[in-house]
Amino acid sequence: MAKSEEVHPVKTFGWAARDTSGHLSPFNFSRRATGGEDVRFKVLYCGICHSDLHNIKNEWGFSIYPMVPGHEIVGEVTEVGSKVKKVKVGDKVGVGCMVDACHNCESCANDLENYCPKVILTYNGIYSDGTMTYGGYSDSMVANERYVVRIPDGMPLDSAAPLLCAGITVYSPLKYFGLGEPGKHIGIVGLGGLGHVAVKFAKALGSKVTVISTSPNKKAEALEHLGADLFVVSRDQDELQEGRQWLGVVLEE
Repeated sequence: MAKSEEVHPVKTFGWAARDTSGHLSPFNFSRRATGGEDVRFKVLYCGICHSDLHNIKNEWGFSIYPMVPGHEIVGEVTEVGSKVKKVKVGDKVGVGCMVDACHNCESCANDLENYCPKVILTYNGIYSDGTMTYGGYSDSMVANERYVVRIPDGMPLDSAAPLLCAGITVYSPLKYFGLGEPGKHIGIVGLGGLGHVAVKFAKALGSKVTVISTSPNKKAEALEHLGADLFVVSRDQDELQEGRQWLGVVLEE
C-alpha cells in the first residue's frame, strides 16, 4: 500500500482517475523537494498514450488509485539540484515512461533501465520511499536527471511530447536492427499513433516505406501527408501476396 499523497513539501495540482470509470477529476497532491540529482520543471504539454486509457480503467488489472496519468511530459526547468549537469533552469525538457530504477544491475549499467527488475514507472508506481508516482497530467514534475531528456531549442513542445513514448518505441527497433537506412524497404503495419511516427522516422532515415493497413481510407494520408512510398490494404490478399516479394522487414504497430 502506498503512503498518502500529502507527504511531500511541494504542493501540486493534477487530474486523477479515482476508479475504473475512466473519468478524471481535479486532484491536489504533493511532489518531493528537489534533490541533488533532481530536475524540477513546469509541465507545459503531456501527450495522451493509449496505455493511459487502459490504466485509468484498470483494463490491465494493476491500477492504483488515485492515479495521475501521463508519461509523455514536456516543460520548462524551474529548479535543478546541486549535482545536475546536463540541464539548467529555463531549458526545455521531457520525461518519458520511467523515473527511477535500481542503478546497480547489469541493465542499469548498460543504460537499459527499462529492463531493470526494479524499474519505477512515471505513474501508477511506487517510489522507494513508499509514495505513489504521479504523471504528467499535472502542473509540475520532478525527476532524477538520468530520466530527463533535453528538448532541442526551436522544437515545438507539443510535437516533442509523443516522441517520449510512441517515438522511442518505434525509433529504437529501427536503429537497433539497422532498418532505418538507405537501401532498406520496410513495411509499417498500422497507421495509428505509433505507425505515423514510424513512417516519419523511417523516411527521415532513408528507408523506402510501405504502409500496410486494414483501411483503404488511410491511403491518401500515408502517401501524400506522411510521404510513404507504397500502400497495401491488408484485407486484399493479392496486394499482400505482391508485397511479400519486395518487403524486407515489417514493423508492426
